[in-house]
Amino acid sequence: MSKTRFKRVLLKISGEALMGGGEYGIDTETVNRVAQDVKDALKLGVQVCLVIGGGNIFRGVSGASVGMDRASADYMGMLATVINSLAMQNALEKIGVDTRVQSAIPMDTVCEPYIRRRAIRHIEKGRVVIFGAGTGNPFFTTDTAAALRASEMGCDALLKGTKVDGVYTADPAKNPNATKFDTLTYLDVLARDLGVMDASAISLARESKIPVIVFSIKSPGAFAELMQGRGACTIVTEKEVVNG
Repeated sequence: MSKTRFKRVLLKISGEALMGGGEYGIDTETVNRVAQDVKDALKLGVQVCLVIGGGNIFRGVSGASVGMDRASADYMGMLATVINSLAMQNALEKIGVDTRVQSAIPMDTVCEPYIRRRAIRHIEKGRVVIFGAGTGNPFFTTDTAAALRASEMGCDALLKGTKVDGVYTADPAKNPNATKFDTLTYLDVLARDLGVMDASAISLARESKIPVIVFSIKSPGAFAELMQGRGACTIVTEKEVVNG
C-alpha cells in the first residue's frame, strides 16, 4: 500500500462537473471517470466520503432569482443533490466499491437518513459515504454542507474538485493573464472574495482546522495524485506555506 498524505478526506464535486460537455443533466462517462478516481484513492488506503452539488439539475439560488420562494427553491436543489448522489453510488458500485448514500432529508425508500455515527462506521469499514441533500436546511450551500460533514467525520482535508487546477487571481478561461495561487490562508480567501467556497464554508473549515485543497476534477487521476502529495492544486490553510 502506498504511503498517503491523508487518512480520511471529503471530496466535494459541483453538480456542473457531472455534466461533462453537456448543458444539463448527468453525463454517464464523466460520472464513471470520477468514480474510478475515487476507487484509485481507496486503493491507496484513503477513506473517502463525498458531497455533490445539484447545479446540473436545479440551483436554488437561480430559482429564487426568477421569483420562487427561496426556501422552496433550496429544497428543490437539495433533492437534485440526492439524484446526483444516487448516480455516483451506481457508478461506484458497478466497479466494486461499496457505497452508501445518506440524505439530510429523510427518504428511506432510496437511501439512508444522515446519522453521524453510522456514517463514521461505514467509512471505517472502507465504504464510500455520499452525503446528499446538503445540510437539510435552506439558505446553506453544498459547500457549507461539505465543510460541515468534513468536520463531523473528522476528515484530514476537504478537496474541492473544480474545472481548473486551483485558485486563480481571475477566471483563467476569460483572463489569460490570471495567475494561480499555490497556497492561500482562509483569511485571504475571505478578504479577497476569491470564490473558492462561500464564506460560511471557509469559516467552518478554518474553525475545524481542515485544509481546503482545490484541484481539477477534469484531470483523470488527479485525486489519487493529491493523496500522495503530488499534483497541481491550491491549498487553503491557516498559514501560507512558503516553498523552499
